[in-house]
Amino acid sequence: MRKLATALVAIAIILVVFLLMGPFFIVTEGEQAVITRFGRITDTETEAGLKLKLPFVDTVTRYPSTLLSWDGDAQRVPTKENQFIWVDATARWRIADPALFYMTVKTVEGGIARLNDVLDSTIRTVISENYLNEAVRSTNRINTLEYEEDFNSEVEDAEDAETLRSLTNTRAQQDSILIGRDGLSDMMLSDAAPLTLKYGIELEDIIIRQIRYSDDLTDSVYSRMIKERSQIAEAYRSYGRGQLLSWQGRTENDKRTILSQAYAESERIKGEADAAAAEIYSRAYSSDPGFFRLWTTLESYRSTLPAMEKVLSTDMAYFDYLYTPHQDAQSSR
Repeated sequence: MRKLATALVAIAIILVVFLLMGPFFIVTEGEQAVITRFGRITDTETEAGLKLKLPFVDTVTRYPSTLLSWDGDAQRVPTKENQFIWVDATARWRIADPALFYMTVKTVEGGIARLNDVLDSTIRTVISENYLNEAVRSTNRINTLEYEEDFNSEVEDAEDAETLRSLTNTRAQQDSILIGRDGLSDMMLSDAAPLTLKYGIELEDIIIRQIRYSDDLTDSVYSRMIKERSQIAEAYRSYGRGQLLSWQGRTENDKRTILSQAYAESERIKGEADAAAAEIYSRAYSSDPGFFRLWTTLESYRSTLPAMEKVLSTDMAYFDYLYTPHQDAQSSR
């Protein structure tokens, strides 16, 4: 009994010492581990739970087993037509082979550095082999969209609205895309995935997050937009000038009509007034014909004699009233 007790105590002490040496380690959910002994990989653990290692000899290196994100820096890349754009992409990846990952890159930071090299090169290659519209668009839906400005509230005539609509129609047919931005992302993934497998890295996807024009291309795009809007503005001005001439023509016609009517009315009034005056003169002069002759003669003298530059004989009948005695004039009257 004494020997058995001693043996049990020794076993207990050895067990306590073994436990104190840390032979166990825990792999949590979302984690995986590589066990190395003197720098050589002895085992890998990809399942969560309590695991056993050789104390003081084995080293446990832990890696995440979940999806990780890669966010590269935006890079200036030329397209196939040599138009420079800034491409900002992101990717998701996981450590698919922890042992290979440990042997090639050791740490997550090292894996990201390898991804930087592979993905930056792949993005540049794919973008430079395709046209600009493939990178900025994902569908050809823009060629099916129809948009017309509503001019019915701005003009009174439906025909004018249609004319203005045709003048401001600047929509151009865009080139159809064959691949598109999503297709380029798939191409990047298919090109880069085999290259990352040798590091134990599995790419889940690559997504072009943003395409931004470079300064020179931005100026070109702005110039085209300004040209289109200037064309629309000129269409409005042309329409306005036409409306101005139309209204000026209507106003001039109305003016002529009013003046014509006013002139006709004034001539009618003058005619009536002349007729009334003639009737009054006729009644007045018919009451004393001699006085009428005297009056008309004197009026003739007043208008002709001051401007007369010739010497005329006084024997002319025209001057009878000047040289006829008063009594003769009265008798003749």
